[in-house]
Amino acid sequence: MPASRTSRTTRTTRTAALRRSLAAAAALPLLAVTLTACGYGSEAKDDQRTQVAAEGKKLSASSVRIGYFPNLTHATALVGIQEGLIQKELGGTQIEPQTFNAGPSEIEALNGGSLDIGFIGPSPSINAYVKSKGQNLRIISGSASGGVKLVVDPDKIKTLDDLKGKRIATPQKGNTQDVAFLNWISEKGWKVDAESGKGDVSVVRTDNKVTPDAYKSGSLDGAWVPEPTASKLVSEGAKVLLDETSLWPEKKFVITNIIVSQTFLKEHPDVVEAVLRGTVKTNAWINAEPAEAKASANAALKELGGKALAAEVIDPAWPSIRITDDPLAATLKTQSEWAVKAKLIERPDLKGIYDLTLLNKVLKAEGRPEVSDAGLGAK
Repeated sequence: MPASRTSRTTRTTRTAALRRSLAAAAALPLLAVTLTACGYGSEAKDDQRTQVAAEGKKLSASSVRIGYFPNLTHATALVGIQEGLIQKELGGTQIEPQTFNAGPSEIEALNGGSLDIGFIGPSPSINAYVKSKGQNLRIISGSASGGVKLVVDPDKIKTLDDLKGKRIATPQKGNTQDVAFLNWISEKGWKVDAESGKGDVSVVRTDNKVTPDAYKSGSLDGAWVPEPTASKLVSEGAKVLLDETSLWPEKKFVITNIIVSQTFLKEHPDVVEAVLRGTVKTNAWINAEPAEAKASANAALKELGGKALAAEVIDPAWPSIRITDDPLAATLKTQSEWAVKAKLIERPDLKGIYDLTLLNKVLKAEGRPEVSDAGLGAK
C-alpha cells in the first residue's frame, strides 16, 4: 500500500538529516549514544532497501542473514536496516533480515546454519560459546550498553531495603538482568536460590511482554528489566528505584553484542567487514541525530510488531541506553563471574570468544581508536 503524504515527508526529512549528519558524525570521538531496549514495532522501506541492494557488486556471498530482536536495545540493527546504511556497505550482497524473540532461538539458528550474523545479549553469547566448546560463534562488535532499571510499586517499596520479602521480576532465569539482580541480592547479604528464585527476595522469571500486566494485577511488586519494559511499568505507576548503570565503572556495561558464525567469518570476511562498516556508520548517525534515529527505530518496531511505542514510553526509555561499537569486554567477563557465583554456570573458558580484528580495521579507517577484547581474543 503506498505510503501517506505525511509518511513520505517524514522519510524524506529523515533521509536528508541522515545525509547531513554522516559527515559530522565521523568527527565524533566516541561511538556511543543513548538509546533504548526491548521494544515493540516499524515501517520498513523495502523499496529503498531494494534500490540500495541493487547498486554495486556482490561480495563473496550473494546474501547475508542478519538476526536481531524487535527491541530498542537492538537499535543498531533496527536503524541500520531501516535507513539502508548497512545495505549500502554490502553493495549487491543482499541482507536477509530475521527477527527473534529470545536468545536461545537465535543461537539455535546460528548453530543450525540458517543465520550468519546476530545481535544478542552477553549471557546467551557466553552460554552458547561454552556449550559448543568455543566452536560456534565469535563476538565481533558491541552494540548497546545500559538501559536496565529496577522499577517498583512505590506504595509497597520506598527504599532498596524494602525489597526483602517482595516479588521482583526478571526476564528469564540466567539471562543478563537475572544474573545482575542475583548478584545485587548477594551483595546485600540476602539469600536466594538461583534455580527456584526463592529466598529473601522472590525472583519471578517473567517474559517482558507479560510483566506490565502482571504488575498491574498486583502479582509483582517490581521488576529488574531492560527498556522499554521499565518505562512501560513507570507509565503504569511504577517508580524507578535503581538504574543499573550506577553500579558499573564509568556507567557502562554491555547489553547487546554482534556475533557471527565462525564458519561464515572464515568463508566471507569481506561480507562481515562490510556489515561492520554499516554498523559503525549507523552508530555514528545515531550519535549525530538521536531524535531522527529514535523515529527510525520506532518506525521499524511498528512494522515488526504492528505497533509503535507510545511517546510516554519511548521518550524516557530512549536516553537510558548508549549505542556503542565497543563490546565492553571487561564487563562481559564480570557478568560471567556473577553467573558462576550464582551457580548458574560452571567457570567458563572465554578465551577466544572475541575477534575484533575487522571491527578495529573499520574503526582505524574511520580515524577512531581501537577497542579492547580484555584478553579474551581469538586464540
